[in-house]
Amino acid sequence: MELWVSCSHGSPPSISRFFIKDAIFMVFFLSLFCFSPTDAYDPLDPNGNITIKWDIISWTADGYLAMVVINNYQKYRHIQAPGWKLGWVWAKKEIIWDMVGGQATEQGDCSKFKMNIPHCCKRDPTVVDLMPGTPYNKQVANCCRGGVLNSWVQDPETSLSAFQISAGQAGTSNKTVLMPKNFTLKTPGPGYTCGPAKSALPTKFLSPDKRRSTQAMMTWKVTCTYSQFLAQKTPTCCVSMSSFYNNTIIHCPTCTCGCQNNINQPGTCIRPGSSYVPTALSTSSSGRTDLSPLVQCTDHMCPIRIHWHIKINYKAYWRVKMTVTNFNYRMNYSQWNLVVQHPNFDNLTQIFSFNYQPITPYESINDTAMLWGIKFYNDLLMQAGPLGNVQSEMIFQKDKSKFTFDKGWAFPRRVYFNGDNCVMPPPDSYPYLPNASTRTVLYLLQTLAAIFASLVLLLTCG
Repeated sequence: MELWVSCSHGSPPSISRFFIKDAIFMVFFLSLFCFSPTDAYDPLDPNGNITIKWDIISWTADGYLAMVVINNYQKYRHIQAPGWKLGWVWAKKEIIWDMVGGQATEQGDCSKFKMNIPHCCKRDPTVVDLMPGTPYNKQVANCCRGGVLNSWVQDPETSLSAFQISAGQAGTSNKTVLMPKNFTLKTPGPGYTCGPAKSALPTKFLSPDKRRSTQAMMTWKVTCTYSQFLAQKTPTCCVSMSSFYNNTIIHCPTCTCGCQNNINQPGTCIRPGSSYVPTALSTSSSGRTDLSPLVQCTDHMCPIRIHWHIKINYKAYWRVKMTVTNFNYRMNYSQWNLVVQHPNFDNLTQIFSFNYQPITPYESINDTAMLWGIKFYNDLLMQAGPLGNVQSEMIFQKDKSKFTFDKGWAFPRRVYFNGDNCVMPPPDSYPYLPNASTRTVLYLLQTLAAIFASLVLLLTCG
């Protein structure tokens, strides 16, 4: 039914209909520009954020000494190499005399200082973490990891980073000092939006013997949230599928993350076996800062592919094999993680080779799992090549009220790699369940195979 409004008895209905359609279009068009990226949030981690805490721990002759701590309170999104970059704008004409545990990327114009030269004189400094191996006299607790911040579910001990800053020309009391403003957090690209600094209750610090506490002179907090809308990234991962009951392998959609014959970006992929592969591997391990992926030439051109294979059907259980493959020659993914949505995760019985943690933003629904590698075993996803993959198998108990292999039910609803939403194949392309006669043949073949394996085992043991 078409909605229209007549402004007067003599007005033709068609004019009114056109007016309403145009008005609706204009409202929709304007809403695109009025949308605020900060309004977007992650439904799987609605309270996730990165919080920056700025504690003034003592006053100096012309300013203060502060401890700045960056806490990653996101469940599964982390910051990988080359790490975070924190920026702000000073409220007055402050300078940075010295830093420990971090450094400003630029010194700026300090020509008016004759004797003691400040560490940074820029009004809008950008600070980065120091690298591992920094001399001890330049370190503070929780610094010097190259800016890498792990998620708090995966590794709480390394989900924070800290540095100490000595600010000058800044005021020397609670009444004269002003908060910095316009905080930015790059990781290293866009995606995070930071709110204004706000006063908070002073942080308390315990002495080593835990018998005395001191507190900060002032404490400010800044909250930064991630928005996929703001990041505006091309896809970085895709999902492929297969099953024991169908010979068809559903590959990632063609050109998911790019195309091989892209005239705007020539030379962005390497064919397997190419003579350039050793050069690419040696370049990626030499600490280069080029973040653009150099991937293996595939139809999908994604740096990461997740393959979900329905492996075995037992009487009361079913088994899945999952493989994560790295096609990027320029990146080793340390502390990688997956987030997978499937309705049968509430009956997950066993998982091999991966760590598992349910993610339940809504306590009544347990259909989302966070998976990551075991430390010192497979927590590092190597660059493209023979070692560039990690695998796991999962066993699910069947829930008779909803379990089925029909209509793609056994495949995941959504998959994230390192917080990025992976592109799924179209639902109508999922491996279909054979008809009843074919299923009977498959069941008989599975039964015969099981009997044959049992006979071989008995003969071997005998």
